[in-house]
Amino acid sequence: MASYRALWSTCEAVMRLLRQQWRPARFNGQAGDFQVYQTADFDTKPIGTGVSLYVYRVMFSATQRTSPPRPRDDGLINRRQLPVEVHFLLTPWAGSASLELEILGWLMRTLEDHPILSAGQLNLPIDQVFSPDEFVELVACPLTNEEVMRIWDVIPGDYRLSSPYLARTIRIESEITTAEGSPVLTRELEYGALKRP
Repeated sequence: MASYRALWSTCEAVMRLLRQQWRPARFNGQAGDFQVYQTADFDTKPIGTGVSLYVYRVMFSATQRTSPPRPRDDGLINRRQLPVEVHFLLTPWAGSASLELEILGWLMRTLEDHPILSAGQLNLPIDQVFSPDEFVELVACPLTNEEVMRIWDVIPGDYRLSSPYLARTIRIESEITTAEGSPVLTRELEYGALKRP
């Protein structure tokens, strides 16, 4: 299962997917810039033309239960996995409102066409963050007007048109292991009389 680097690796994989699908000819010949943002970056590192990804919430998965631990090849067992979901905003950047809308339409269509990030895509920055059979699903995540305003109250600068998404379900593996005991085959009971003092 995924290591603690999974959240960062997932965000980087989303940016890499958009970077690979970008075609400058579609956007007035402009090269695209794709960055994972911190809150302060909205005010200090504006992008010329491209897309920013801003994680505004990471929470325990409400839909995925934690599966029981499985024995590893070496006989040890990790503690239960931690299933989490990453909520993020994708914000288009450009010199004009019309180009920002074009970029937004393009990125939404791109994620709809590529809703699954495979382990191969997720492991590109650092190998073995995800197991070979793992994947992360990207889905649109509608927000209420109140939620949108709360997010933009925290972000410095003016409101920018953005689209909310959810990366689910990332299962973070524990690094703590325990040895698996051998199965109980027989019960041995000893009977005796209690002696009073």
